[in-house]
Amino acid sequence: MLETMTPTEKSIWILIPAYNEATVIASVIHEIRSAGYSNIIVIDDGSRDQTEEAARATGVMTLRHRLNRGKGAATKTGIEAAKHLGADIIVTMDGDGQHDPHDIRNLIDPIKHNHCDVVLGSRLINPKGMPGYKILHNKIGNILVWYIYGLYVTDSQSGFRAYSRHAAEVINTRTDRYEYDSEVIREIYKYKLRYREIPIQVRYTDYSMGKNHKQSLTNGIKTLYRMIFHLVK
Repeated sequence: MLETMTPTEKSIWILIPAYNEATVIASVIHEIRSAGYSNIIVIDDGSRDQTEEAARATGVMTLRHRLNRGKGAATKTGIEAAKHLGADIIVTMDGDGQHDPHDIRNLIDPIKHNHCDVVLGSRLINPKGMPGYKILHNKIGNILVWYIYGLYVTDSQSGFRAYSRHAAEVINTRTDRYEYDSEVIREIYKYKLRYREIPIQVRYTDYSMGKNHKQSLTNGIKTLYRMIFHLVK
């Protein structure tokens, strides 16, 4: 009887889409390595600072968009590279230091044991320490994603996720910016991918909270508009 092959650490790749993260990208990479993961790809999405140089100095694989194309585009570039390198599990996480690399184990274990195709890290299962306005914004976003795409999850905007190779091959998003994370929910529903949500801890710092492009109401409205536009296009 043949045994089911499970992914090894060599086939697990961590992707970090990054835009203007020169200040913290090296420490983010160091933390991931300290947690036991060496296969790391940084995708510099047209940064105007020294993000690319800081990432390359650590020795990790670094890809670069000449222009800022958006978080979704950077993530998709990384996924294609990881698949080419033989990845069986792909983890995406933010480049600003909010995500704790020690949560990677909990993200990948359900996939390693063939229980899931996608594991979604959720800040709202246990939102301790999360600013109230962010909780409200995310809950509103979850309802809108459910209404537009047909699947309710507790954190549709989380960028801390793990994908099996099968999921990475069938998910086909059309958006390139922050709406990408929400559009993945549609793909899970569309292809009936097995998914699970697990709680993650997010570390809010002055640096991460200062990145207003993630938090502004204007950006949220633009994201919603693009989601609807691509739905009816």
